Amino acid sequence: MISFLDLKGLNSQYKAELIEACTKVIDSGWYIQGNECKEFDIEFAKYCGSKYAIGVANGLDALILIFRAYKELGLMQDGDEVIVPSNTYIASILAISQNNLVPVLVEPDINTYLIDPTKIEEKITSKTKAILPVHLYGQTCEMDKINEIAKKHNLKVIEDSAQSHGAYYKDKRSGNLGDASGFSFYPGKNLGALGDGGAVTTDDEQLANAIKALANYGSHKKYENLYKGVNSRLDEIQAAMLRVKLKYLDNEVEKRREIANYYLQNIKNENIILPTVRTEDNHVWHLFVIRTNKRDELQKYLLDNGIQTLIHYPIPPHKQNAYKEWNDENYPISEQIHNEVMSLPISGVQSLEDTMKIVYLLNNF
Repeated sequence: MISFLDLKGLNSQYKAELIEACTKVIDSGWYIQGNECKEFDIEFAKYCGSKYAIGVANGLDALILIFRAYKELGLMQDGDEVIVPSNTYIASILAISQNNLVPVLVEPDINTYLIDPTKIEEKITSKTKAILPVHLYGQTCEMDKINEIAKKHNLKVIEDSAQSHGAYYKDKRSGNLGDASGFSFYPGKNLGALGDGGAVTTDDEQLANAIKALANYGSHKKYENLYKGVNSRLDEIQAAMLRVKLKYLDNEVEKRREIANYYLQNIKNENIILPTVRTEDNHVWHLFVIRTNKRDELQKYLLDNGIQTLIHYPIPPHKQNAYKEWNDENYPISEQIHNEVMSLPISGVQSLEDTMKIVYLLNNF
């Protein structure tokens, strides 16, 4: 069986270094907000090209804390609207609604699966305060167009970079393309922890300080609380793991690009629509997503032949029970995408032999 993602194989490459890093934390006797967290924040900010990075408990918290901080700083208030793609993973939308803000859904481009900049302005109202572009599957959104719209309407731009670690847009990396960005280090990400983890990046010192405090019980100084905060801190051991893996992230991305390029050049089947890529640097291939109107049949065929695939994501946000107030609304492009997409195996440890087998099977479907 060719698994969708061999996490054991991925992490075993760095096993000795991971054990050494974990042992270092255990021996230090300091397990919360210690030196590993401090150093990871510095290293990840440098990697992204941002002034600040703040490690938090997970990717959802990263986004929640950004909006919460803007509210505490008086830049947003209950009932304000945030524009977000209608085909994103639900976490993007949860971060908005959990802050008593209003998600406003905008359809994606059918070719890139990214928010369509030409459809944003028609959804802007007097209550709109931010745009949340999601770099879905690992490809950066068209940030020049989005930032131009945001500047025109005085809106914040908050990147959802949960799937785009290391991706460029022109000469800047994801995490440094707007006012702030939320990252996830869920184990399956290109930069994955060995548990949950997340981070916020920004150049805004005031925002960074507010997020640091909010994530630590609202405290900027021990036993003094500026805000009614939460406990959302990156674990010291996970920070140590991430410091090891960050050194190899660009190598992981290059291996993924090699597999993606092989898929793009060799999959020849009229039943399969391949991903659209603007430039190679824009995409880090967190997922290699194809589309087909014969998805169930194709997925079963591949599984019967020893290939595991996944669907990201089978149900669009507006059809989820969690947002049942939207269930009668129509977002036809998103619905088509969610009905047709399927993700093929791709990772830094996937062999050429396995990749060739997958292509062979797809071409004979």
